[in-house]
Amino acid sequence: MMIIVGISALAVAIVMALVRVALGATAFDRVLAVNSIGTLIILGIAMHGFVMERPEFVDISVLYAVLNFIGTFAVLKLFSTGALGDK
Repeated sequence: MMIIVGISALAVAIVMALVRVALGATAFDRVLAVNSIGTLIILGIAMHGFVMERPEFVDISVLYAVLNFIGTFAVLKLFSTGALGDK
């Protein structure tokens, strides 16, 4: 029963973040909303692994968190400087 409540809460939060992606005032707001969606998906993966009693899902969610973190910083650097590397 609690997993249904948790998944429902994650789904509502993802919908709210999708609205923020669509209606964000600036590109930075949209990037942060996409980052929030990634974080919510990480929580969903970890929750699914807990329910299925598969601890390797925690490793998958940690890897996805690292990719989400690096991707967000890469996009923000691209928006702020116009390039990903040295000019």
